[in-house]
Amino acid sequence: MSTHGPRYTAKEMLAELVGFDTVSHTSNLALIAFVEDYLAAHGIPSTRVPNDDGTKASLYATIGPNVEGGVVLSGHADVVPTAHQTWASDPFTLTERGSRLYGRGTSDMKGFLACALSLVPEFAAAGLARPVHLAISYDEEVGCLGCVDMVRQLAEGAIAPPRGVIVGEPTEMRLVVAHKGINGYETTVTGKETHSSQTQLGANAIMAAGSLIAELQRLADRARETAPADGPFTPPHATVSVGTIQGGHALNIVPGRCRFAWECRTLPGEDRDAYARGLDRFAWETVLPRLQASAPEAAIETVQH
Repeated sequence: MSTHGPRYTAKEMLAELVGFDTVSHTSNLALIAFVEDYLAAHGIPSTRVPNDDGTKASLYATIGPNVEGGVVLSGHADVVPTAHQTWASDPFTLTERGSRLYGRGTSDMKGFLACALSLVPEFAAAGLARPVHLAISYDEEVGCLGCVDMVRQLAEGAIAPPRGVIVGEPTEMRLVVAHKGINGYETTVTGKETHSSQTQLGANAIMAAGSLIAELQRLADRARETAPADGPFTPPHATVSVGTIQGGHALNIVPGRCRFAWECRTLPGEDRDAYARGLDRFAWETVLPRLQASAPEAAIETVQH
């Protein structure tokens, strides 16, 4: 591997990375091309994993022999939006004030990528017996979308099985070895509209949704009551939350449709689908029969995001 490529301190590399506007709704290809060229200058080939329309890409590379037992240094290159925020300096220009460096992504998580990439010349010159793999993804901030195809390729043999993966999320320099799972759902209740003076002729989708949401609260309460109090998470139990709800047209119309989005964040090893199954069971056994008594066409459907 070449040792004559460009060299950056971590701070200098961070300035380069922050300079790329990689807010999730924009392309990250300029940043990816920069990293590709930088790695190539050190004799390190890399592989792009583009999204469907070719506007974004993940990137992975191996430094050292592609044998088992290496370590993956992984991070995402996308950042959250800056619109409607007040910045004292350009968010896409690294700015030093006192002992701090300011810019969008300095912490989450271009800082980690800068540290890893600045060490590439040392990795390349070290004569590694086990590899260091680099894995850079896109669209982490909008649902971890960009890592899926890349991880699939890695798992299918693009790299030899590593010993571990270090994901450089900001954790105040504390080691985090597990996290809760996040599962998002959307539940749609279809009832039957009628005038509010003749409720017996309709099926109120919002009130049915209210019963379903109350059941989610019951499931959340049970999770809190049954989880060990000394668990390692804050809070130490699984959580359930309804985030949005839409339905109805007017006060004097029984609503025929209601939709709400909800999530559950489960503990490691916990059945991730248990909450959706519990809601479905309550819907089919309790809520739907009431709706269909006056509206046989009524329905309740929950889909995972």
